[in-house]
Amino acid sequence: MSHWKETIARRLRALHLGSIRNQILAFAVLATLLPTLATTLVFYGRNRRSLNDEAVQELLGASSEAAREIDLWLNQRLDDMRAAAGSYVVAENLAKLRGREGAQALGRLRDYLSSARERLPDHEALLVIDPGGRVVAGSSGRVGGVRLPPDGLNALRTGGALVGEAYWDAALGRAAIVLAVPIRQVDGLFLGAFTAKLNLHTVADLLHRLSPDDPGDLYLMTDQGRLVLRSRVSSADLMRTKLPDKTAAVLFEREGQSVVYQRAGGQEVVGTLRRVPQLHWAAIAELPQAEAFRRAGQLRNVAALMILALLAGVGLIAYVLGLLIARPLGQLTSAAAKVTEGDLSADLPVGGAGEVGELTRAFNTLVLRLRERESQAELERLSITDALTGLYNRRHLMGTLVSEAQRSRRLRRPFSVLLADADHFKQYNDTHGHPAGDAALVKIADILRKTTRAVDCVARYGGEEFLVVLLETTVATAAVVGERIRARVAAEAFTGGRMTMSIGVAECPTHGDTPEELIASADAALYEAKGAGRDRVVAAGGKQEREKEKRRRKGEA
Repeated sequence: MSHWKETIARRLRALHLGSIRNQILAFAVLATLLPTLATTLVFYGRNRRSLNDEAVQELLGASSEAAREIDLWLNQRLDDMRAAAGSYVVAENLAKLRGREGAQALGRLRDYLSSARERLPDHEALLVIDPGGRVVAGSSGRVGGVRLPPDGLNALRTGGALVGEAYWDAALGRAAIVLAVPIRQVDGLFLGAFTAKLNLHTVADLLHRLSPDDPGDLYLMTDQGRLVLRSRVSSADLMRTKLPDKTAAVLFEREGQSVVYQRAGGQEVVGTLRRVPQLHWAAIAELPQAEAFRRAGQLRNVAALMILALLAGVGLIAYVLGLLIARPLGQLTSAAAKVTEGDLSADLPVGGAGEVGELTRAFNTLVLRLRERESQAELERLSITDALTGLYNRRHLMGTLVSEAQRSRRLRRPFSVLLADADHFKQYNDTHGHPAGDAALVKIADILRKTTRAVDCVARYGGEEFLVVLLETTVATAAVVGERIRARVAAEAFTGGRMTMSIGVAECPTHGDTPEELIASADAALYEAKGAGRDRVVAAGGKQEREKEKRRRKGEA
């Protein structure tokens, strides 16, 4: 044993490792070098998988973003079509086509379709198709190729929208698709289909924008493996191209994962797929496998340089520490002993007056301010909401009405209000008790939330009265919304039995251009609904009618 000790000591003296400084230097280099070499060996052993991660993530991001953007594009176009199809001009004139005013109605329909098409840049043509499948009116533009599947009208009778198959439109020289939404009367009766032919140039531009860098590619494919668009190519020949069934099946089977396969020319590529459910399409991003390895090689070279720099830095730090460690060693021991005897609290301790101490103090201050901000946000929420129903309170409502009235005057766009009152609520409350009455108000508030849009303002006006501000909505549409609310409340099961609502509707600026006048008009309509037997929706009249109603109320008083 003594012989080995002497041998090791002799070798250490030969390497000049007898001093603490050199020992620290040697230990730091070995501690850095050995794990680095081991990590490098593992890295190269698994390079086929790990070195491709960056390229795969890029492909996955491109395919996922393309699928999300295309789904959003489709929803926006369908929303535009639903808004256009929901206009009273379409339903009213479509119903009049077979009557004496048929020619005038047809002219109004064509003018409306042409006007709507000008607002919708992707729409090459708009058509109205009656329940028998006959095209009754169309906009200006290229209407060729617009046709619905044989069962399309039947699907629209019960569904919300119809999305056709993509095809190459020779007249446009672009890929196109047909969309259709139902046209219904206020009572839900199916009148026909509002149909549009959309060119897919926006989708092609989107693919080009999201495509991986050259030589990568991004393209759309149907569920059957037929190509629709590529980021750099759009043609009729492309739309006749089909991926091999085996390749398409593997891509769909491993959605969201990287797949290695061969292109038609035999080139090995890495690709990822994401579905676009509504269109029965999928977005596929791909990159040649050689390119993926080239990027990985660059990353490997950077990693090697970083390892060398790390070794140099560790060596320098170890050398400096070796020079300085003897003097602060006693101070470090004393500080460590104090730390072991101290009380560790839940708060983050400040680490001295240096950068670490400043950062710790900043962190503690940040946490404290975040807690204060959270408390403040909760107080602000409570200040604008009704404690029972969770709806906006009257204070917030009046502020919203003032803002919307100013906006309506500035932009010359109408908005409407619904003033709803629970019928015989006092009797209900007296009979079944205040808890049952509160539960009924909460249930009514929930119905109001579910039957209005997120952009609308629903507030508890007072007691059993509720007021809904419907943005950019005419009085006719607001009356439809009010009828929907009334029907939902009447059909709902309450603890004390059936409950009904009387609703007054008013539009700004037709029935008043200030919050007070608008509410007064809605209140007058509500009063009329109450007087007519309750459980109904009544729209307000004009200013003359409001003055007459005021005079009548004064006479009754």
